[in-house]
Amino acid sequence: MPTYKLTIEYEGTRYSGWQAQGNTQKTIQGHLARAASQVFGEVDLGGAGRTDAGVHAAGQVAHLRMHKSVDPLVVGHKINDLLPHDINVLDVRRASDKFHARHDAVSRVYLYQISTRRTAFAKPFVWWVKDRLDAEAVRDAVALIAGRHDFTAFTDKRLAASESRIVVVERCEAAVAGDLILVRIEASHFLWKMVRKLVSFLVEVGRRNFTPRDLESRLQPDADPYQPTAPPSGLFLENVIYAGESFDRPLQPLVPVSRS
Repeated sequence: MPTYKLTIEYEGTRYSGWQAQGNTQKTIQGHLARAASQVFGEVDLGGAGRTDAGVHAAGQVAHLRMHKSVDPLVVGHKINDLLPHDINVLDVRRASDKFHARHDAVSRVYLYQISTRRTAFAKPFVWWVKDRLDAEAVRDAVALIAGRHDFTAFTDKRLAASESRIVVVERCEAAVAGDLILVRIEASHFLWKMVRKLVSFLVEVGRRNFTPRDLESRLQPDADPYQPTAPPSGLFLENVIYAGESFDRPLQPLVPVSRS
């Protein structure tokens, strides 16, 4: 079947996440599949990452299979015409018929935006933390996340004994941009709520309730579960990387918060 690689951006505020469920009106995948099928008939559409309710994407990737070959530009225009304002297909390219958005992905990049001030315009895209944060301490803690670690303490999901809790984090970095503290993390895969729980812990480091070294004790197989979870509003699936691709975008806001 002709297969296309779609790159998609969306604001997740109004949706129950990426993955289609019973009510497709409430999911990103559901809206995309319905729009494509209205124009092109029966289709198969799958995404690279199952973002949770309220989480956004600047570079989600999906595969679209259908029974006829169509110009990629036409595919994008026809689907966008039927999508709500907060979902947008950025790019469509013809792919190998065996291309699978999730299975073929080498790594995924997430970006989290923490706001250090109240904002009237960017509230859906940040977590506003009222307390003063020590950004340097956050950077010190972030440096400990990269590498191969057991992230059992940073997931809500009860994993079967056969499921690995080990994640290899390719990179993790933090930066200050205006009134934002940005945290970016790249890995081949993530445990459920892993990024949001890590960010919540980093905020506690910034509040000086924990030290960066406290993070090391949490990255052990027998560590107690860390319960607090950062809100979904500040989290973006920034990019999905495939074989032969690279991602070198500077660490900068996707939705800036700054005083003019």
